[in-house]
Amino acid sequence: MINFLFRGLIRDKQRSLFPIIIVAAGVMMTTWLFSWMLGVFNEIIEGGARFDTGHVKVTTRAYNEIASQMPNDLCLTEVHTLLNELDKDYPGYDWTPRIKFAGLADVPDENGETRAQAPVMGFAVDLLSDHSIEDERLQISKSIVRGSFPNSAGEIVISDELAQKLEVGIGETITLISVSANGGMAIHNFTLSGTVTFGMGALDRGAMIADISDIQYALDMENATGEILGFKKNLVFDQEQAVSIKEEFNKKMSNTEDEYSPYMITLLDQNGLGEYLVFAQAAGFLIVGIFVFAMSIVLWNTGLMSGIRRYGEVGIRLAMGETKSHIYKTMLVEAFLIGLMGSFIGTVIGVAGGYYFQEYGMDISGAFKNSTMMVNDVVRAQVTFTSYYIGFIPGVLAMLFGTAISGIGIFRRQTATLFKELEV
Repeated sequence: MINFLFRGLIRDKQRSLFPIIIVAAGVMMTTWLFSWMLGVFNEIIEGGARFDTGHVKVTTRAYNEIASQMPNDLCLTEVHTLLNELDKDYPGYDWTPRIKFAGLADVPDENGETRAQAPVMGFAVDLLSDHSIEDERLQISKSIVRGSFPNSAGEIVISDELAQKLEVGIGETITLISVSANGGMAIHNFTLSGTVTFGMGALDRGAMIADISDIQYALDMENATGEILGFKKNLVFDQEQAVSIKEEFNKKMSNTEDEYSPYMITLLDQNGLGEYLVFAQAAGFLIVGIFVFAMSIVLWNTGLMSGIRRYGEVGIRLAMGETKSHIYKTMLVEAFLIGLMGSFIGTVIGVAGGYYFQEYGMDISGAFKNSTMMVNDVVRAQVTFTSYYIGFIPGVLAMLFGTAISGIGIFRRQTATLFKELEV
């Protein structure tokens, strides 16, 4: 029977062509939008995790309360001991200390006088130890524009935009003027090793990256750090596991009455990323729901028009003894087949569009020109296994729903009036 109905749809293009086009267009938009939004949200989460939040983060309780102010006077101490405990208790994570700092980058002239100054936002990370993968994680080497990656103590990289603003060249001295962990003024000279462009407006405006041992010395933070970031070794954020580790660690290590005790938070607890993740999950369902509703209305109208055109056909089938319920069921089967064909075509086009934007992306730097969020200037779609089937949900359901509504009119037909209708 299905083969018979399928052949009928293929031969009668007036009955199937327009609904297939409508379904294909809706499915294409659903598939493409899902892949696009998934890519955008993942870019936000991934960028924030690599440069700022980690999958989990350990700070002191006091530091966490005002973390945006980079309060290094509230830093963690005895870091080596804490890192050893974290490695032992949670071996599935890579634990790395980092220090955030802010200050002025001062470029001296040949007489040692200030030639240029600019505010900087700094990151102190483990750049020089053999076991560190911070370069790979932050993609510093890949982002080098001029010069090279730091190879020895005292060398730093800064954003290329900042270097141009300061008019400083590779190998020149840059003096960092900041505040030490003890509240005093910290002044330390560095050598510019290279300049970088990360493609993130918040970083490219004025970032400085130095080895953590240099910043610990400069800011009087020996064996101390502002934050310890934990990254799952397979690089995939596991929400349930992260929350479980957080609760276990805080129960064991954190003291609510001691503001300097270690305190763990997850990626979801920072920068509103928890709300972003919830919104991303809800957005997928919202997109599908909107298109199911919108296409159902369109296909309902299409079904009504088709029902008027097939009025005589339905009358003949009833006159030949076919039951109303059987006609209704065959119309639903036809709708299912049309939904499948339209969904297949729409998914192919939508996934192709998703792959295009996954490869080439879209420049949104203008929208985040003055933002401090760690968002790539070029965001890309992300095609996943879900992209291949999510369009079939609204495509098939909308067609079935529209046909189910419009087909109710079959049961209102009166057999006594059939001959009169057929004469017309």
